[in-house]
Amino acid sequence: MARERKFSTEDLFQATEQMLLTHGYEGFSISPLAEQLEISRGAIYKYYENKEELITDYMLYKMEHFLVELKEIETINGFDAQFDFLINIIFKNSTIPHMIEIGRRIPINNKKVQENNEKREKLHLDMYHHLQGFISLGRQEGKLRETLPDQLILGFIFQTILIPNHFGIPQSKWISSIKEMICHGMLNN
Repeated sequence: MARERKFSTEDLFQATEQMLLTHGYEGFSISPLAEQLEISRGAIYKYYENKEELITDYMLYKMEHFLVELKEIETINGFDAQFDFLINIIFKNSTIPHMIEIGRRIPINNKKVQENNEKREKLHLDMYHHLQGFISLGRQEGKLRETLPDQLILGFIFQTILIPNHFGIPQSKWISSIKEMICHGMLNN
């Protein structure tokens, strides 16, 4: 009997992400994933009952890593520096909004998937909790308008990643332009 090829969680999740980005949830399947990793389907089924468990585990992994990076914002002095950090980390983790959208379509078909979804929602709230200091600092420094709700500011910043760059503007120019629009708007005053 042949020995099963070993694979790491990192390898599995990286391949899972690629397949989700390429084929979406509906096109995701364990067989091609196993083939890509050069392992048997059984090797994956040893850990996951179905694709929903695997995908939701991957999403938790991705969110947890993002939150570890995001917590660094609390060590940065000054709102402008924190804003730059936040925009850069959002674009560095540009697949997260797409994965959140995929996550909303995953049927809850067992207890593990239900638990993973609950954890994912909690992590999403934790993300906003960690950014409350960023918002408070912006208000203290007089950088943010008092009339704008915190959630709108954060939602607007996070949604900028979904703006398609159809014309292939270089990434650095694209990001600096988004920062400029968020900070100063698009109208000459």
